[in-house]
Amino acid sequence: MNEKSKKMRYPAYLEKKFNFPGFYRVKLDLPSMALPDPANDLKIQLDQALTQSPIKPGQTVAVGVGSRGINTIANLVAQICRRIKDKGAQPVIVPAMGSHGSATPEGQEKTLAELGVTSDVCQAAIAPEMDAVKIGSVFDGVPVYFSKKAMEADHSICINRIKPHTKFKGDVESGLYKMLVVGMGKHTGALTYHNFALKYGFHTLLKAMGDTIIEQTNLCLGIGVVEDAYDQVMKIEVIPAAKISRREPDLLALAKSHFPSLPYKNLDLLVVRQIGKEISGSGMDPNVTGRTCDLMEDDFSQSLYAKRLVILDLSANTAGNAIGLGNADIITEKIFAGMDYQATIMNALTAISLKKAAIPVRLPNEEKAIQAGFQTIGPVSPEKVRAVIIRDTMHTTDFLVSDALAQETEKLSGLKEMTPCRIAFSCSGDLIAPGP
Repeated sequence: MNEKSKKMRYPAYLEKKFNFPGFYRVKLDLPSMALPDPANDLKIQLDQALTQSPIKPGQTVAVGVGSRGINTIANLVAQICRRIKDKGAQPVIVPAMGSHGSATPEGQEKTLAELGVTSDVCQAAIAPEMDAVKIGSVFDGVPVYFSKKAMEADHSICINRIKPHTKFKGDVESGLYKMLVVGMGKHTGALTYHNFALKYGFHTLLKAMGDTIIEQTNLCLGIGVVEDAYDQVMKIEVIPAAKISRREPDLLALAKSHFPSLPYKNLDLLVVRQIGKEISGSGMDPNVTGRTCDLMEDDFSQSLYAKRLVILDLSANTAGNAIGLGNADIITEKIFAGMDYQATIMNALTAISLKKAAIPVRLPNEEKAIQAGFQTIGPVSPEKVRAVIIRDTMHTTDFLVSDALAQETEKLSGLKEMTPCRIAFSCSGDLIAPGP
């Protein structure tokens, strides 16, 4: 009899109905830094930058677009394409996302479509081919790759969100440098970078490969996007290629000062309602969870230490890519059933982050998963368990805290609301109310 044809048995304590403690719904009132009209800000900057660029009428411009969930990304890409056409040139969108979409042209074009970036919306052709060409080398012969389609164009531009990286810390982390090396390098470049990073270091190699791409390719502009704690675009900067190395560190510092985080350092239990590639390259961001545990990765536990971490579901836009589930202790059967193992394992093997695709303990539903989180930390009464439930790691201003965190939460300087509540579950065991 296989696992699917029999009812799973669990220890008696987990089979019993659990009395969850009281919770509070907490809302923090952090200042919103959102631009009123990000696309218009981009238009103003592009009009000047394109005038000063080497782009001429009749030429082609490759626009590298990644899979990160930048707010209003489709509007921004459409604006880039419009401005290029107004210049008399022809834009071509090149997916810049390494192994995402199972590292296939069809998968990467679908990933862009799920973000709203389509030929119809942007009025530009999409060239999803995965071919990359070697454009140089660094150190003792590490090859550096760049999209063949992008190199066939007269010029190239890339846009990416600038934020803290999920593996390492440095003056450039997840931003334009990463887009150039891992995204515009296509799957071949992503594999090369992650493999050799285990020898040379993630930050050191990223800088060297990125500098080579800036110097040796047709890149003319980089567009950096910084978001605030509410996942809203707070700054856009159009940067000439030669100035990216000087400007990206400043934009990263700005991003870090507004990056989502939880106002606690030690928890017994952290519950994340959904993970996904558009949320974080690691599914859930270790800058928030404190969890990462793979080769050569920096220690993020100073951000937060949680004894148990539970994931309840996958986001709709992650398209089954469950990368990051291995950084949890407990998941639901729903996650396991909805996982596209091909996409997940391709991502993990490309990033040389095998642990992030490991399968944690699977429990039948969200109620039992959360219950197990409470009951596997030792002899601690539910009323004393320091538990937090968040929507995902991009949204940390509206969340649930257990009774044990009430006094600490009341003292938070940015506290807007703190409302008592009880968590409830549907007949199928899904968390239904209340919910951040």
